[in-house]
Amino acid sequence: MPVNAASLVIGLSYASLLFLVAVGLSVVFGLMRFINLATGSLYLIGGYIGWSVARSTGNFLLAVLAGGVAALLLGILIERGFLARLHRKELLQVCLTLGVAYIVQDVTRWIWGGDPLRLRPPEMLRGSLELFGSVVPTYRVFLIGVGAVLAVLVWYVLERTKWGAYVRAGVDDIEMVECLGVNVRRVFAIVFMLGALLSGIGGALGTPVTGVAPGTDVQLLLMALIVVVLGGLGSVSGAIVASVIVAMVDTVVRTFWPQASFFAVWALAALVLIVRPQGLLGRAS
Repeated sequence: MPVNAASLVIGLSYASLLFLVAVGLSVVFGLMRFINLATGSLYLIGGYIGWSVARSTGNFLLAVLAGGVAALLLGILIERGFLARLHRKELLQVCLTLGVAYIVQDVTRWIWGGDPLRLRPPEMLRGSLELFGSVVPTYRVFLIGVGAVLAVLVWYVLERTKWGAYVRAGVDDIEMVECLGVNVRRVFAIVFMLGALLSGIGGALGTPVTGVAPGTDVQLLLMALIVVVLGGLGSVSGAIVASVIVAMVDTVVRTFWPQASFFAVWALAALVLIVRPQGLLGRAS
């Protein structure tokens, strides 16, 4: 099957989901020095809660909002309960968030079982449409639009506002910024919670496409790590570019050689690290 408009739409819609998960991981790790390996769990919670709310109410928008809020609440618990006390203690952060990921996976398996669950898109987004001579799913086109809007909003907030400048300045010299009267730790907490919210929204939006099941969190976390490494730590622009590259490489390789898709994206990340260790758009240390 040749690469056509349908393959492009599938790749870009997957890129939208990758961005929603990876941007929080990239910003939190690159700017705040918090290592959150429970990012995939936030996606998982968003997916399960979104599925449950949609099944109960039949309202897809409410399901997406509920998934985002559920991940946000879990993010608040992680950040306020644990990570705020482990600032700059990377090894303890890894152990803690990895433990949270295992707990969330077991709890969700206990509540929702181990079978994959898939949510139907809303009525107006079902079916397909013709694009450049190819028939593409309407919902995937919708995902591309949502991902593009959220990517622009996140980029603008973190790169072009005073609030985003506080975040970047706090990483370089937290004591100096605090002397200026800025509560940097509160700003960092808000950024962490924003990342959790985006991951939960991504989980709810992705359930009609990827489904949700135990193990989905691990798969999304690994792909998000590749995006972070490829794009550069702390770079929102890098997360956007890398999400598109990783998703398109994965889609194209799956088309011609499905068994090598995961190897291809890791090989690409390794190649970029050899040539440019800070990532495509990351800053050199």
